[in-house]
Amino acid sequence: MSMSNKKLKIFSCNANKILAEEISQYLGVPLGQAEVSHFKDGEISIAIDESVRGADVFVIQPTCYPVNENLMELLIMIDALKRASASRITAVIPYYGYARQERKSKPRDPISAKLVANLITAAGASRVIAMDLHANAIQGFFDIPFDHLLGVPILAEYYKNLELRDLVVVSPDIGGVTRARDLAQRLGCEIAIVDKRRPAPNVAEIMNLVGNVKDKTVIMTDDIIDTAGTITNGAQALIDRGAKKVLACCTHAVLSGPAIERIENSPIEELVATNTIPLPAEKRLEKIKVLSVAPLLGEAIIRIHEDLSVSKLFD
Repeated sequence: MSMSNKKLKIFSCNANKILAEEISQYLGVPLGQAEVSHFKDGEISIAIDESVRGADVFVIQPTCYPVNENLMELLIMIDALKRASASRITAVIPYYGYARQERKSKPRDPISAKLVANLITAAGASRVIAMDLHANAIQGFFDIPFDHLLGVPILAEYYKNLELRDLVVVSPDIGGVTRARDLAQRLGCEIAIVDKRRPAPNVAEIMNLVGNVKDKTVIMTDDIIDTAGTITNGAQALIDRGAKKVLACCTHAVLSGPAIERIENSPIEELVATNTIPLPAEKRLEKIKVLSVAPLLGEAIIRIHEDLSVSKLFD
């Protein structure tokens, strides 16, 4: 029996209800009735308040801050749906927490991104959708189908509409060159690369710049902005090397610790991020603009439900 003949249902935990509601509205499918609450000792309790027997179910839950809480909500929700006889359960994880722990960088390090993959699979997920993984290799940590969506097309469309001139796209580190090149190709401009080193976690030092930014409008692009040290130090370095304007963009705006203060006091004129992670009121600055990924995730859900190609979304 084709999966498209099965009923499509959308459920959400607590991590990003607003995004889940946007996806629900895009699909014209109401959010499933479920209650996510806590016992007095902090244990998570989930109650599915409607039948999901034989349904094609999608659970919207980024594993952002508080990461462990949101991850456990996702795992318990998947387990509840599996035990309620859902036909297929797709974990829609716009932001995949622990993605920066995807390899051993020194002896006795855990590979936490692989552990999370094992947990999601063991909980009963049939498939996973995620956006802009910090390391593409994480897809290989799963033995179930994995659809990796990209935020660059959404960001590129935004900048195209601004009709900016004398553009150059800058990668804030060597690891982001592929992403920067993709954005540059879509905007028809050159790229430059910031050479940095990390003497400690969440600490970045700018060493050199590969490429020309003099008298250019610069767009710095990254997958994640966490404490904003890399992006703000990079922006200042670009201004010092003659850039006339610095813009920045990312898919996942983690914005922890001193990030907001750093961005506010930096030469970055505008930071564009997507809503894979909810942006609370205390982190909203005039220079931060948020774009919605709901249409992209909604289209991916439709294509998976109807057994169509997801990669066609990026042609």
